Amino acid sequence: MSANTETPGTDRPEAPQAGSLDSQPAAEQIIRHEDKLYTTIKEGLAFILAPPEAPLLTDPKTQRDGAAPKQSVFYNPIQQYNRDLTVLAIRGFGEEFLAAKEAKGSRKGNKNKGKKGRSDTKGKEQSGESQATANGRTDGPPATKRKRTDDGSEAVDEVQPLKKAKVVEDNTAPEANGGAVKDVTSKGRDSLLSAFDELDDEDLLACEASIQATQAGATQAEAQHKPPEEQQKPPQEKPQNGPEAPKKQPALRILDALSATGLRALRYASELPFPTIVTANDLSPKAVATINLNIQHNKLSSQIRTTTGNANAHMYSFAAQEGVGGPGPKYDVIDLDPYGTAVPFLDAALQALSDGGLLCVTCTDSAVFNSTGYLEKTYAMYGGLPIKGEHYSEGGLRLILHAIATSAAKLGCAIEPLLSLSIDYYARVFVRVRRSAAHAKFLASKTMLVYTCDSGCGSWSTQHLARATAGTGTSGGMPFYKHAFAQGPTAEPHCAHCGFKTHVAGPMWGGPLHNPSFVSRLLDLLPVLDDETYGTKTRIEGMLTTALEETRLLNSEVLFAPYPPLPREGALFTPISPAAADRHPFYFIPSSLARVLKTQAPSGEQMRGALRGLGYTAVRSHAKPGAIKTDAGWGALWDVMRAWVAQKAPVKEGALGEGMAGWRIMNPGVEPGRKAKGDEGDKMEGVENEEKVEVEVKEIVFDEKLGKDHDAKRLVRYQLNPRANWGPMTRAK
Repeated sequence: MSANTETPGTDRPEAPQAGSLDSQPAAEQIIRHEDKLYTTIKEGLAFILAPPEAPLLTDPKTQRDGAAPKQSVFYNPIQQYNRDLTVLAIRGFGEEFLAAKEAKGSRKGNKNKGKKGRSDTKGKEQSGESQATANGRTDGPPATKRKRTDDGSEAVDEVQPLKKAKVVEDNTAPEANGGAVKDVTSKGRDSLLSAFDELDDEDLLACEASIQATQAGATQAEAQHKPPEEQQKPPQEKPQNGPEAPKKQPALRILDALSATGLRALRYASELPFPTIVTANDLSPKAVATINLNIQHNKLSSQIRTTTGNANAHMYSFAAQEGVGGPGPKYDVIDLDPYGTAVPFLDAALQALSDGGLLCVTCTDSAVFNSTGYLEKTYAMYGGLPIKGEHYSEGGLRLILHAIATSAAKLGCAIEPLLSLSIDYYARVFVRVRRSAAHAKFLASKTMLVYTCDSGCGSWSTQHLARATAGTGTSGGMPFYKHAFAQGPTAEPHCAHCGFKTHVAGPMWGGPLHNPSFVSRLLDLLPVLDDETYGTKTRIEGMLTTALEETRLLNSEVLFAPYPPLPREGALFTPISPAAADRHPFYFIPSSLARVLKTQAPSGEQMRGALRGLGYTAVRSHAKPGAIKTDAGWGALWDVMRAWVAQKAPVKEGALGEGMAGWRIMNPGVEPGRKAKGDEGDKMEGVENEEKVEVEVKEIVFDEKLGKDHDAKRLVRYQLNPRANWGPMTRAK
C-alpha cells in the first residue's frame, strides 16, 4: 500500500506528497532528493532546504545535557534582521555604483568614438592594401617607398618587394588549408564573446575593439573565397531609423565569502532589482553541495556560481591579476559574515574588492571587542585596546573600523563608513573602499586614543593622533590639507572631575560612523519594500532613523566638504569628506551618572530637554536603550546633574563619602547652573581650565516637552526579545 494512501476506516489525513528539486519552491514544502527528505525554509524571496529535524533555536539546558539534536545546517532566524538590512544596504549602494559605472563607460565610449572618427580616413587609405594582403599575396602593383625631397615634394625612391602575409601557423596558403582562416577567426570571436559577459565596463571597450577587428579580418578573408557573382553584390544597408539594439546593463559582482547554506547569495540574486553575478564560497564541500541544491531548487543557476575552498585563497587570487589572465574582474561587493571575528579575512577581501566597492563585515566576538576580559586578544586582533566603561558598544564598532582602515591604508586605500551598527550580540558595518593614497593620508587624523575614568565618574576624553588642517590655498581647485602632529596629552593621569585614575583605550577609529546621505537613501527605499518579504522592516526603519539622528552632532560643512573624486551629477547619495573627524564619538547613560551621585535618575526626555535648553544637541544612540549622544562636555553634564540633585532628587545625607567620586563632583567649589560648553574634541575640560574661562550663567530647566522626540510612527528603535533563548546558535557540524 502506498504511504500516501489513506487507510480505510481511519480519519488519519493523507501525508503530504514529497516534491523534487524541480518543484516550484514553497514554504514548509517537503522535498525528496536522492532518498533524503528535506523541509523548505523561506526567508525573503529565497528558499533553503534543511533536514526536518534541524533545530531553529538553541535551548541552553538541553544543549548542556546533550539532548539537543546536532545542527547539520546552520540557520538562525534571529539574524534575519542582519540579512534584511544587508539586502537593503547593497541595493542602496548598488544602484548608485552601477549608475556611476554606466556613466563612466558612456564617457569612455564617447571618447573612443571621437578617436575612431579621426582614424576613419587613415583606415580607408589602408583598406586596399589590407584586402590585397589578406590572402597572403597581392594582385596589384608592388608597393613603392617614397621619400620627401628638399622642396617638400615626394619622389619615388625604389620598389619594395611584397611581404607574404602569415595567416596560419603551418604557413599553408588559405586555398590549400580549406578555409582555415574562417575557422580560426570564428573560434577567436566565439572565445572573446564568451568572455565578454564576465568583464566589467572598464575592460569592455578594449574587448569590443578586439572583437570588431577580429570580425573585420574574418569578413575580408571570407570575401576572398566567395564566388565572383556574390563578391559583386553590393552590401545591404541597415535602416537608418530602425530601433537600436538594447544596451547591455552592467551587473553588480557580489561575493558571499562564507556562504554556509547560500541563503545570502540566494537573496541577493532574487531580491536585488538590477543584474547581479553572485559567487557563493565555502570551505566545506558538504556545505557547497547544499548550496548547489538550494540554487537548483530556487532556479538561480544562471545567476549564482559556487566555489569550494578557503575564502582567503579565493579572494587573494584576484590580487594584482585583474585583466592579465587572472580569475576576472574584482568583486563590487564582498560580504563577510563569519562565526566569530572577520579580521582574518580583511586583507584578502580588500585586495579582491574593486575601486569604490562595498565591504560588508559582521563580527560576533563581542566578548573580545566589547569587553575588557581579553584586552590582550583585543589588541592582537583589532589593533587597539577595548573601552572599560558604559560606552563599550560604540568603542567596539570603532575598533572594528580601525582594523579595516589600517588594513586598507597598507594597500593605498581609504574607507568611508556608510553605516555602522551595534546590533544585539554582534556588530555590522558597511564601508566603501576607495583606492586613493591621498585619502589614506587622513587616517592618522581620524585615529584616536580614549582616556576613560572607568573606576570613578565614567567621564572620558579623546586624543587624536594627528591633525589635518585645511590650508588657505587650494590644490587643483580643492582645499589643501596640512598634516601635522597633534599636541598632547589631552588628559592628566587623574580625572579632572572626580580625581580618580584614568585608563587608556585604543587606538581606534575617530571618524564618523555613518554617512547621513546614505542612511537617508536607505530610509527612502523602505516604503517600496514588501512587508512580508522583509519581516524586520519596522525595526530597520527605527534603527536607521536613530542612526541618522546621531549624525546631527557632525558639522555638515566639514562632513560634506568637497574633495576629489567629486560625486557625479545626480548621485543618489553624497560621499563624506576624507578629512571629516567625529569630535563627539560616544554616548552616556543618565542612570549611570545618577549612580555616581547616589540619586534618582532623570528620564531621557528630562536630560535631553535640559541639554537642549542650554543650546546643545542631544539625541538617542542606536547602541543602547536610554543612551544619549551630545556635543556637551563632561563639565556641562555634571552641571546638569548637580542641578538635577538641587531641583528634583536630593541626595540622602551620608550617602556620599568624601573619598567617593560623587562627593568630589558635588563639591567642586563652583555654583551649579552655569553653561560650561568648551570641552569639544581634543580639548579636555578640567577644573583648572574652567576657572580661567568666563562662564555664561543660564538656568537649567528639565523640559520634558523639549526633550521628547515626536515619533508619529512609534518606531521600533531597539530589539525586543522575540522568543526565549534567542541569540547566537552553535556551529553546524
